[in-house]
Amino acid sequence: MSLVNDSKFQPAVFLLTGIPGQETPHVWISIPFCLMYVASILGNSVILFIIKTDPNLQEPMYIFLSMLAITDLGLSISTMPTTLGIFWFNSRQISHDACFAQLFFIHTLSYTESSVLLSMAFDRFVAICNPLRYASILTTPRIAKIGLVCLLRAMSIILPLPILLKQRQFCQANVLTHSYCLHQEVMKLACSDIRANIIYGFFVTVSSAVLDLLFILLSYVMILKTVLSLTSHAERLKALNTCISHICVVLLFYMPLIGVSAIHRFVKNASPLDQVVMGNVYLLVPPLMNPIVYSVKTKPIRARIISVFVKKVML
Repeated sequence: MSLVNDSKFQPAVFLLTGIPGQETPHVWISIPFCLMYVASILGNSVILFIIKTDPNLQEPMYIFLSMLAITDLGLSISTMPTTLGIFWFNSRQISHDACFAQLFFIHTLSYTESSVLLSMAFDRFVAICNPLRYASILTTPRIAKIGLVCLLRAMSIILPLPILLKQRQFCQANVLTHSYCLHQEVMKLACSDIRANIIYGFFVTVSSAVLDLLFILLSYVMILKTVLSLTSHAERLKALNTCISHICVVLLFYMPLIGVSAIHRFVKNASPLDQVVMGNVYLLVPPLMNPIVYSVKTKPIRARIISVFVKKVML
């Protein structure tokens, strides 16, 4: 009899949410979202194309940037179907398995990006603090291994999350705040004990994003120490200028990540609109802004993009 009752109240699907209270103009709201997705996919694709086709950009810094662009493409593609499906077709339903799969990809790619940003900080540290050994330390095979470790590390720590959720019972309440699935939110809908999810989710955050951020800060402390030891003011500016793009993308990634984590973990009475806005900033803004930042602040990429488009216009 217990099994019958459990199955009766076990919802077959989760219901995703667009913009709370703005269901009527969803078609119009979809326009900026669609433009952001298109700009993100085109921007990161252009970065990959430029780095792939220009032999002068086959350096460690740009190889790491291509890894970042691939990760951003994956994040955009992971959230785009459900987000635009809600705005265009009011398609709110998502099965448990599809939801767990989506949150696995979103969190895996997010923590992969965190690892890639740490790798890029290491690249800047070696380039500024030990420039004579830069080429010998960051060889192409070693960079490939670093990228593989970033991906495998994220996959291994995120994989238990959907497995744990699969074992939970979800009773009655099945409405999610966002237009995609996040572990922090899905686990709150379970009517069974979620202490394991909470503890392991906290472990994942600390052992990946928090640890990565601490190492990035440590790298920049050592970089700053080396830069301040330079006697020439022009050399100091030149060294710091190579780090500006990376500092910008680190802020673009970690500030929304910290914000959305704080809202879900510590703010009990946050409005649904605040959660939606923070969640969309967390997953939409970094993939959109990263290629713009590197296109504007990195002279070789900017020059290459301009030359490609000028040739196309002249043809």
